[in-house]
Amino acid sequence: MSMELDVFVGNTTIIDEEVYQLWLDGHSVSDAVRMRLESDALSECEASGEVLHSDTMDQYRTFQMCERLLHCPSKLANQLLFQIPAHRQAMLIERYYEFDHTFAREVLGKKLSKGTKKDLDDISLKTGVALKSCRRQFDNFKRVFKVVEELKGPLVENVQHHFLLSDSLARDYAAVVFFANSRFETGKRKLQYLSFQDFAFCAGQLISYWTVGAVDNMMEDMDVDLEKEFLHDLKDLKVLVNDKDMLDQHKSLVCYQLKGKIKAFSEMEANFKNLSRALINIASKLTNTKDVRDLFIDLVEKFIEPCRSDKWTVGDLTLFLTHYTSTAHTLEMFRFQILWERYMGVIKSCILKMYHD
Repeated sequence: MSMELDVFVGNTTIIDEEVYQLWLDGHSVSDAVRMRLESDALSECEASGEVLHSDTMDQYRTFQMCERLLHCPSKLANQLLFQIPAHRQAMLIERYYEFDHTFAREVLGKKLSKGTKKDLDDISLKTGVALKSCRRQFDNFKRVFKVVEELKGPLVENVQHHFLLSDSLARDYAAVVFFANSRFETGKRKLQYLSFQDFAFCAGQLISYWTVGAVDNMMEDMDVDLEKEFLHDLKDLKVLVNDKDMLDQHKSLVCYQLKGKIKAFSEMEANFKNLSRALINIASKLTNTKDVRDLFIDLVEKFIEPCRSDKWTVGDLTLFLTHYTSTAHTLEMFRFQILWERYMGVIKSCILKMYHD
């Protein structure tokens, strides 16, 4: 039986976004054809399954040939092999570099090396993300990391400039790069309740306020490395807990501001000194590489869990951290206000993001 087909010849590369997503998700051609049939892809035309298979194969070949260009997105606009409109190029790039947050959560803070890549089989099984897609996402993380880790200038802007990504996606990649560089501990059981978005928010805070770039935007690795001088100076904050009179005065000022305003007032009053020591001790140990890596587990174990066990609400915690920070400025012998504000601004934001009451 013969079949008549209308054929149109042009030089613009046809991109089917649904097929592109199937390719990105790691599906084989046969699986993609089956899924297209199940989605009733033939309903608008009188084509056979063979034609759909041929179309899918053709699309997959196009994507595979484009892939080497997507590794360096600026090349896509300057090549002559594929005639792709600018808005379609942007779509191809953005989709190629998008990643599953569940997958990113599993590799966050790990070294982007062959050792981690060997674990992708297990990560694929755990997350339900196809192994082929896991490999693409991991290779993208590694590629972006290698390009931007040594660059001067703002990390997010560097990612955007070199990979032509949207602001939100560039910020997510900045978080991945930042965590891979500092090797923050994210895998312990007590941290499993935290999502990629929780950690990405905290990364944004650390990049904005604790890196070298927070004070000098032309330094090497400005948004990748924490500022060592700042971390060293945090030891000066120990006066808030080592000086008994200052500790008592600080407690009195906070209690005065919060009485009648939070439900957990009595628990806060009884536990104030322990909570204050926890926050100050975390600060004073950040000169040690291991303690920097343990920042999030320390916040959970030494501050968040005690508050959670006393049934603090997010509202209680917000008021406490606000007045805990602000009242230190009125302590007569306290001389580290700027350092204190820089430290507590980030700590407050991270704790509130990590606290799920």
